Formats: sequence, structure tokens, C-alpha cells
Amino acid sequence: MAAIVYRNRDGNLVDVATVTASELKNRFGAIFEQTLAGGVVAITKHARPKAVLISYDEFEALTKAGTSSLEALSRQFDDALLAPMQTRKSKMAMAAAFNATPAQLGGAAVRAAAKRR
Repeated sequence: MAAIVYRNRDGNLVDVATVTASELKNRFGAIFEQTLAGGVVAITKHARPKAVLISYDEFEALTKAGTSSLEALSRQFDDALLAPMQTRKSKMAMAAAFNATPAQLGGAAVRAAAKRR
């Protein structure tokens, strides 16, 4: 089985300890403590990873990190891409495109194709 790695709360790639499902069942207390100490343990069945046990601290850090990154990307997208589309000129162009006849749309497509050549 290939080594299992993940990016921890600090952004570092970390090797993940693995245990079989049978080991987990038989040694739950010790593996639980190992998870609290190391943050993550992968559980395998038939030599394939099937689940991951992580400490609550690690879970909380990872979920908070993803949320703030997603919010930052969303703001960046809104500012960089959507704001220029909200100008009066852009709104008028979109209204014209939606109200165009098939002949007008075809003519615009031909002109755009000609410009690319």
C-alpha cells in the first residue's frame, strides 16, 4: 500500500499512521490515544484506506482553515470578476444580447470569427 499523507493545519505534508479495522476494534483505546497525540490515523480494510480518525482539534483547525480560504476566494472572485460586469455598459450589452434576434446573433458570431482570423 502506498504511504498516506495529508496536509495538516500548518500546511505541511504529514505521513499518516495506518491501522487495520481489526486492530481498531481490538485496540481502540490505544489507537484513540495515538490519534489524540498525532492528530490522524487512517483505518484500512483489505489493505485499502477506508476511513480516517482525526482528533477534534485537528478537525476544527482544518475546517476553519477551509472556510476562511473559501471566503477569501469568494471575495476575490466577486471583486475581480463580477464588479467589472456590473457597469452600465456591460448591463446594456447583456440586455442587447438577450434581446437580439437569431439573425443579429448570427451576424455577431460571423464578425467575431472574422476578427480571430
